[in-house]
Amino acid sequence: MTSSFHEMWEELRPLGRDSSSGGYRRYAWTGADADCRAWFRAQAEARGLSYELDRNGNQWAWLGATGYQDVAPGDAVVTGSHLDSVPDGGAYDGPLGVVSSFAALDELRRRGAEFGKPLAIVNFGDEEGARFGLACVGSRLAAGALTAEAARRLRDGDGITLPQAMERAGYDPEAIGPDPERLARIGAFVELHVEQGRALDLSGDPVGIASAIWPHGRWRFDFHGEANHAGTTRLDDRRDPMLSYAATVLAAREQARLAGALATFGKISVEPNGVNAIPSLVRGWLDSRAADQETLDTVITGIERAAAERAARDGVDLTVVRESFTPVVEFQHALRDELSAILGKTGERAVPVLGTGAGHDAGILSGTVPTAMLFVRNPTGVSHSPAEAADEDDCVAGVTALADVLEGLACH
Repeated sequence: MTSSFHEMWEELRPLGRDSSSGGYRRYAWTGADADCRAWFRAQAEARGLSYELDRNGNQWAWLGATGYQDVAPGDAVVTGSHLDSVPDGGAYDGPLGVVSSFAALDELRRRGAEFGKPLAIVNFGDEEGARFGLACVGSRLAAGALTAEAARRLRDGDGITLPQAMERAGYDPEAIGPDPERLARIGAFVELHVEQGRALDLSGDPVGIASAIWPHGRWRFDFHGEANHAGTTRLDDRRDPMLSYAATVLAAREQARLAGALATFGKISVEPNGVNAIPSLVRGWLDSRAADQETLDTVITGIERAAAERAARDGVDLTVVRESFTPVVEFQHALRDELSAILGKTGERAVPVLGTGAGHDAGILSGTVPTAMLFVRNPTGVSHSPAEAADEDDCVAGVTALADVLEGLACH
């Protein structure tokens, strides 16, 4: 198993990696994405699995079926994650789950496991939303959480629409949309993921089980001011949206700190973006998450109020748009308890159950199919960065745990 995981990991590692930053730029429907998709298909075919591409560009590899049409409703056990990345992201976020899925299958075959249910490994497309600004596009489309019409309106920073990008990559965008018949075949979806935090490192456990995903969303703040000369315009005569934006960033930090939540302005766009020009527009994107809906609402209301008050002081117009939102996801308790029971039989102590502030495809699918998640220890807690890491021993422990779970769910 160690050999299987290591070989796949080393083969996937260089794909989409930027030599200057050391991070990954595996954006949806780009050349790097195509390389990762080719890797997935090659892994499936090398194991004799039936390869299938769904209507939304998600990749499936089937054992015990030639495609979802061969599967009875609620019979399939599915595992997997995603292969795309945030800008200059780390190696583990997403890919660890996909590599571990193939390695877990290899381990089950080594054990001589007899499968009583069809098994599928999936790579969901555009989970990070790095190119088109919306996370989990592939799973959202499949689950009907994103309409085909809304998806067709998505554009990247160069104005290229999602359908145009898909078509340029050799895929037919006409078919995108809900995929209820496919999802109805799934009886359980288990996603393994590197932990995006330090809870497991602090507890000393290599693997954990997810309890819930915090409610989270993305908001766009548009501060409209007046462009003018930086060297000749008196400070008192300025309508500078950068001041309003800067004050809002500080307010977001304070609101989140007071509420025990998270709020981050991580992306900004400035017009005309000149060193010697007062901006006419500053557009900032806020990501905010909290343990419950009431807390999140309180944080967002506080940030919006502070932004509006500062914009009024600066003579700046403000528009706030909620671009995406995912409510709290409580993973199905029955499936979660089944994972705990399976892993409790093979481990020396109970596997910890923990919540997370990060969104995942499993969270999107949870409203349609029973879902669960396994986390692998992250020794630094760093994620969405080239510094993201996991020890190989912990990765192998994750593969073993996933194999145990799949054996319990899909084998005789």
